[in-house]
Amino acid sequence: MIIKMPRLVVITGPTAVGKTGIAIHLARHFQTEILSADSRQFFRELKIGTAAPSPEELKAVPHHFIGHLSIHEPYNVSRFETDALTKLTTLFALHDLVLLTGGSGLYINALCHGIDLLPDPDPELRQKLKNILLHSGIGALQQQLHDLDPDYFQQMDQSNPTRLIRALEVTLTTGIPYSSLRTHTPKPRPFTIVKIGLELPRPVLNERINHRVDQMLEAGLLREAESLYPYRHLNALNSVGYKELFDYFEGKYSFETAVEKIKTHTRRYAKRQMTWFRNDPSIAWYHPEQLPEIISNLQ
Repeated sequence: MIIKMPRLVVITGPTAVGKTGIAIHLARHFQTEILSADSRQFFRELKIGTAAPSPEELKAVPHHFIGHLSIHEPYNVSRFETDALTKLTTLFALHDLVLLTGGSGLYINALCHGIDLLPDPDPELRQKLKNILLHSGIGALQQQLHDLDPDYFQQMDQSNPTRLIRALEVTLTTGIPYSSLRTHTPKPRPFTIVKIGLELPRPVLNERINHRVDQMLEAGLLREAESLYPYRHLNALNSVGYKELFDYFEGKYSFETAVEKIKTHTRRYAKRQMTWFRNDPSIAWYHPEQLPEIISNLQ
């Protein structure tokens, strides 16, 4: 007797490509539920700037890991792996197929394949590294990691201070380069994984990104950012859309410049997302309008 394993269907792709809409259509078709792997949509205070699903979308299909945390709560990819696996155990008792959607590649990988066991952060060391970032700039962290672990430095997003600090934490705490501790050994999962990527021609995606930023501003992104400005030091707010408006509040540039920077930085983020996802040969790519083909291939 062949036991059919449940399926986790991953819907991923760059920001603004239409993942939420496709996931909801699929969830309704297969009468199932959705887990979010968008690390910024976890936080209930970040609604407009993260393009979180609307109340109507949340009512249409049961969603999990949307707005379930506060920006004041510490959270990381390791906890997400544990929480999501626990939730899947419950959902697979009800459904043969469950959807995971989002554009945070690190979080998707954590649930699908597991993450390496690395030491917990040392609060004192982390604060020291944050102080270096604050007083000496990101270049000082880049140079330090380049000297200690050039292999990881060359393959990482060198403009991401969170990644730089974490790599330095691990390297300085263990005395071993971060790259040597990342084994990338997949952990066995009690479910089958199907990965579907959504893509659009670059000019079309860029136009969608620009339009969505305009929609966010019309929906009240400026007011949302103003309410969050006192908490700008929190890691959850180190996000495109908020950082640029915080700089505008501080008089670093005009509102019009801030808006253009949001659009530019979002387009760059989408490009980095695609670079990440293109390195995964298991992803089958579709145009967002190919919903019938996606459904057919999942039957």
